[in-house]
Amino acid sequence: MVRALALALALSATDAFAPATTQIQRVAPTKMSDGPAASSKPEWDELDAAVKQADELDKALQQKSEPTELKYSPATTAPPPSPATTAPPPKPPAPIPPTPKVDTILIQGSSLRTWSYRSPLVNHVQVVLSTEGRPLDADLELWHGPDNTPCKMRVYVENGQLRPFSAVIATPRGPNTVAIRNIGQLEFPIAADVYANDVEMASEECVNSATTIQGGALRTYPFDPLVDSVEVLLRTDGRPLNARIELLQGPNNNKQVVELYTEDGLDRPFFAVLETPGSGNVVRIVNTAPVEFPMTAAVVPHSIDDKIASGAFDGDVVIGGDIGW
Repeated sequence: MVRALALALALSATDAFAPATTQIQRVAPTKMSDGPAASSKPEWDELDAAVKQADELDKALQQKSEPTELKYSPATTAPPPSPATTAPPPKPPAPIPPTPKVDTILIQGSSLRTWSYRSPLVNHVQVVLSTEGRPLDADLELWHGPDNTPCKMRVYVENGQLRPFSAVIATPRGPNTVAIRNIGQLEFPIAADVYANDVEMASEECVNSATTIQGGALRTYPFDPLVDSVEVLLRTDGRPLNARIELLQGPNNNKQVVELYTEDGLDRPFFAVLETPGSGNVVRIVNTAPVEFPMTAAVVPHSIDDKIASGAFDGDVVIGGDIGW
């Protein structure tokens, strides 16, 4: 288009363009002479220069019209992809940490839960019962074979969070099953944990300090305020064991009560750890069996409160007033 425009301008300048004509025909002269045709040579030179100039303009326009690399601008939706700026591969999702194993089972009111141990290598299991601060009332039984219950107990605790119940049950000659029934109302659930590893055993002091309690007799064991918990061990010489264990804090104020029956007090002794926070704690053990069935009992401190032992009190009243002096 530019070339045609330049050609038309050149022809109009040399008077060789006729508006009435529709086609221009140019014939090169075969012979140069001094006549009138010689005078048109400069005009043709100008025409050739104009054509060359038009060709250069066409080339320049063609170079400008070639596609160039797109550049990112705010009007574009996304920058063009390039090998140097490719996005990094997505990171793999972080592994989900394993859920910690929770052994404690919640037992609702008036419901039953059982733990079975088929291996004869399990000789003892520990039972821990607690609440969120509400009373605890449960039946605990050991099943050994069909319709055979060699050990059973009834447990009551005024505050299952302050004084959780912890006892060790002998399970010789498996298989054995531990059954726990929450005999409280629906509003009083119990958190129960039964395990056979790392079971607490009676200390040497507790074993050596056992004394005999005749049938129908009772014995009390008072403790200082610095004692946080006590060990209780009950045994017989192979006869049945019937006993009542009470934790009192004040006159006739039962904080914890355990009614116990064991088929053989030598093969299946009873061992428990009772929490005794505060002052004025007394453990009372009653042999509820007839006089023909004596038993041996041992009650010794299990843990000591370091604050009270060093003389730092929490404001609790201490009977006697000789602690910390």
